[in-house]
Parts: sequence; C-alpha cells; structure tokens
Amino acid sequence: MTLTLKPGTAWMDAWQRCLTAAPEAFHHDRVLNLWDARWQADGRILPTTSPVDGTPLAGLPRLDATTAHQAVRASLDQHRVWRDVPLAERKARVGAALDAMTEHRELLSLLLVWEIGKPWRLAQADVDRAIDGVRWYLAEIDPMLSGRTPLPGPVSNIASWNYPMSVLVHAMLVQALAGNAVIAKTPTDGGLACLTLACALAAREGLPITLVSGSGSELSSSLVTAPEVGCVSFVGGRDAGGRVASAVADLGKRHILEQEGLNAWGIWNHTDWPDLTTHIRKTFDYAKQRCTAYPRFVVQRELFADFLAAYLPAVRSVRFGHPLAVADPADDLPELDFGPLINAAKAKELEDLVSEAIGRGAVPLHRGTLADGRLLPGQDTSAYLPPVTLLNPPSTSPLHHAEPFGPVDTIVLVDTEAELLTAMNASNGALVATLSTDDPATYARLAPQIRAFKTGHNKPRSRGDRSELFGGFGASWRGAFVGGDLLVHAVTDGPPTERLPGNFPDYHLMPG
Repeated sequence: MTLTLKPGTAWMDAWQRCLTAAPEAFHHDRVLNLWDARWQADGRILPTTSPVDGTPLAGLPRLDATTAHQAVRASLDQHRVWRDVPLAERKARVGAALDAMTEHRELLSLLLVWEIGKPWRLAQADVDRAIDGVRWYLAEIDPMLSGRTPLPGPVSNIASWNYPMSVLVHAMLVQALAGNAVIAKTPTDGGLACLTLACALAAREGLPITLVSGSGSELSSSLVTAPEVGCVSFVGGRDAGGRVASAVADLGKRHILEQEGLNAWGIWNHTDWPDLTTHIRKTFDYAKQRCTAYPRFVVQRELFADFLAAYLPAVRSVRFGHPLAVADPADDLPELDFGPLINAAKAKELEDLVSEAIGRGAVPLHRGTLADGRLLPGQDTSAYLPPVTLLNPPSTSPLHHAEPFGPVDTIVLVDTEAELLTAMNASNGALVATLSTDDPATYARLAPQIRAFKTGHNKPRSRGDRSELFGGFGASWRGAFVGGDLLVHAVTDGPPTERLPGNFPDYHLMPG
C-alpha cells in the first residue's frame, strides 16, 4: 500500500491559513514575538524543521536577554492595569478568546501535527482540553477568587513542547482570568506557530499576553529571576527544573514547577489480564512523550509469564507513522498511537540508550521496526522510533532510573513487596503510579507507600482536568500544587498567613 499526504494538510497549506487568520502575528517570511501589546519583528531566526518528515517550518525568533527584560518590564505595566479590570470583563474577554480558538480548532490542531508530531486525534484532544478546561473555569471562577487578589507581578510560564494548548495556553488563560498579566516562552523544540496563533486570538480580545522566543539559559534572568515577575510556572525536565527551583527558592518567589519522574505500574497478586491488555496500548499514546506516561512495569516474578501473555499482544498492536499519510486522498486521517518523537536527536539518544542497556545485559522482549509504520515513500524517518521493551535494564543504565520520554518500556521483576515498592520509587518521586492487584486490602496497604501524587488501582491515572488536583512527590514537583481552585490560588494572594498546598523548600502540605 503506497501512502500519500492528505490533500490540504501540507505545511504550506497550514502556513497560508495562519497568514489569513492572524496577519498581525505571521509575516510571509517569519513569526513575530508579542510584547508591549504589539507584535514585533525582532529576534534572531533559528531555522527549524518538522519531526514528521523534515519539512522546514517557521523559524524561532530568538530574543536576546536585554530585549527579553524589556518585554518583562512592559508586561508588568500591563499587569498593573489588568489587575484592576473587573472580573466580569475579564470573563467576557477570555470567553471571546475561547470562541475564536474554537473557530480555528482544526488549524491549531494541524499546526500541532506538523510542529510536534502529534497524531490528528491527539492534536485535536490537546486543543479541546484547553478550550473546555478554561470554559469550566469561566463558570467556576467567582468563588475561587473570593477574598483573593492578583499577584504583585505577571506570571512567567516556561513549559515543555508536548502540550502547548492543554497545559500552556490553558494555564495562561486561567492566570489572566485570575487578574494577572501573562508571559510565556515558546518551547525551543516545537509549538511556535500554534502558540502564536492562540496568543494572537487572545490578544485581539485585549488579554495581557506576552509571547517571546529564546534559549532558556539566555532568558532565565528575565523570565525567572527578574523582580518584576510575580510567579514562575515551569513544566519540564529535572535538570532545567532544578536550576529554576534553586533560583526561585533563593528569591522567595511564588513558583509552580512540574518536573519529570519515572511513573511505574506495579503488578502484584493480579489475575485480570484482559483488563490490563486494554490499558497497555493506551500507555503508548504520543510515544509516551507525556509527563503521566508509564514507561516502567514492576512485575511479581511468579506472574511474569502471565504478564507477558497480556503485554506482548498489546505492544504489537501499537500503530505509528506519518500522522497525515493516507492511502486514498478521500480517506480520513489515520488513527495512530504516535508519530515521530520530537526530533531526530531524541530518537538517536534513545536508540543509543537501548543498545547500551542491551550490551550491559538487558533482555529485549520486543523491538519494532520502521517497516511496521505507516510512512510516506522516501520520507525522512530520522525522528521515528518503533516501540521497544527491555527486561531488567542494568542499574548503570539511565533507563533503569530515569524517564525515557519515548516509546521504550522497561520491566523489572521482584519477589517481595519491599522490592516492589523500592522499584516503583526508583526516581525519588513521581507524578502518577498504578498498582494492579486483585485484593483491595493489599492496594490500600501498599499505595500510600508509593511516592506518587496520584496512584491508580488497576487503571492508569492522568494529569486530570477541571476540579481534579495535580502535583508530585519528591523531585517531581516544586512549589504550589494546581488543578481546580488550587490553580487559581497558586497565582493569587490570599490571607497573609496562608500556606498553599505544595512541595516547598520549608514545608510539604497536601490538599485538605
């Protein structure tokens, strides 16, 4: 079967639609930065390509540190005006921005496909979760703000590339709804055009948004430690997050830092294998490039044969490939579990880690090939990595203790409950975990000893939406927890004696 690109979905088709939808933000040869309430043709252009097939995309307009600080200072000026805008007007403007994003839902989704490689279904879900989530806050925000005031300065957002809409844009709009001006840095690895279009639609409604591009190291002094910034919201890896955490802790600055952890799925005295099989394939959504992905299975040794019988058919059914490739031009876009990884460098890094682990004794239980994927003839496949499953990665391998952020599963066998808990807690804190066991009493006894913010019984946990709270234990989270009213409280000031639920340098407080 020879595949072809679905007509009307090419990058140039999406680009032309951006030029029409938001000509103030997109010029024929570049994307602009948004600061001081104006779209500005500044910054040094960094060429970028799509992970999907190497197609050249709009280049990142990277600002220098001096210009970035000017942008932050201008955001503070916006903040001082916006914080006094009545809530009813803020709600009306945010609602109008959501209406505009709904109108451009398909274009926002198509941009996510090209820029970060999301399959069509998952790209649409990212957009929809952002819009629907903020609409929930529009309906619920009034009591959440009772007795509270906006922060002294704008909220600065530095987020990873994997969820530009449902994490970053969602957070920005709720922060603005709560009375704050908002700053966001475009993720260097992808999402520029999608974020620019979303911010253009919001800025038209008068929302005080700043969107700038640049390297984290160069802009850190402006976006993290500048005195104008009232709060830092970070989503990303532990190395960068650790540097941000150190900076904000020294300054005593409000912060929300979501960092990676090795989310584990434990199997202990379990027999419902058909149910487990239904969940395994779903864990490969977006190539496990998610903060709540499950790349580690910790399995009771005597159940290993049964586990494999449930696991292998599921992983062999995973579908990956070019998200826009169809057999016939009239076909719908394919139903894929994942497309490429975020870039070729990440795919190569994981390939090398897998080879190294096998060389040191890990046992490959499953290794897919590119021939299994739905790919265009002759396309660039350098960012694609088929699913891999390794048994017992050696302790010297990063795959033993760190999140791979790709379609690589590792399985660890254990003989005792103590070994199970040790293996599930290998990364000093995680965002989610799951324990599959037939006995509710066993779950009730072991789950509190798993260092994850959310632990599921026989089913996966997610970041959650709307009223569901979210945070992390150990090194997976620093600062205020979010979700529901906690997200609003994290970006507003309450009573002077208030202690926000979160993981702070001097205390850890779970929500009541």
